[in-house]
Amino acid sequence: MMVGALHDPFQTIHMGVTAENVAREYGISRDAQDALALESHRRAARAIAEERFREQILPVTVRTKKGAVCFDIDEHVRHDASVNDFSELKPLFVKENGTVTAGNASGINDAAAAVLLMEHRVAERLGAQPLARLVSYAHAGVDPAYMGIGPVPATRKALERAGLHVSQLDVIEANEAFAAQACAVTKELGLDSHKVNPNGSGISLGHPIGATGRSSLSRRFMN
Repeated sequence: MMVGALHDPFQTIHMGVTAENVAREYGISRDAQDALALESHRRAARAIAEERFREQILPVTVRTKKGAVCFDIDEHVRHDASVNDFSELKPLFVKENGTVTAGNASGINDAAAAVLLMEHRVAERLGAQPLARLVSYAHAGVDPAYMGIGPVPATRKALERAGLHVSQLDVIEANEAFAAQACAVTKELGLDSHKVNPNGSGISLGHPIGATGRSSLSRRFMN
């Protein structure tokens, strides 16, 4: 799974290397990446303390020889994270002058998430109360060597189709696959960083590959 999900089959490189490429291309420093990572953990820790995720998580109880263990809180969040925790880490993918580390990259986590999508008339017939309305969506392709910048052209297309501007968005969920690409996406789209991922994202909450998109949607619907 790790080879198939985290390696680019075209360039035969790890996704972390593409994050290094994005960092160089868009001028994202190591300090900027570490700062975003720290803020992600702080926001997620605050969200957990305020129980913002409580209604989004279905508790799972596992019975062991030592007793029952209930999983109902995201475990990847570092509640006591500090600047030094990140600055002391060595580059993980490019050893010489690299900037991407285990600290400013998303965690490899296990999770499942689901979102039910239906037409408005069907929801009315069933008496279902929608949590949100899909206004627009878009796909876009980029050079695989810079895969993390893909949200930029896709977002621009989606906003154009919806007749909206980024300044009209109140809250933005944008997956933090790596701090390098998250910083680059925010920079290129001109996003207000205070509106982006107010409850944390991939770096703090983890990146469970296929479940990430739906878990991000649920965070936005429920908050």
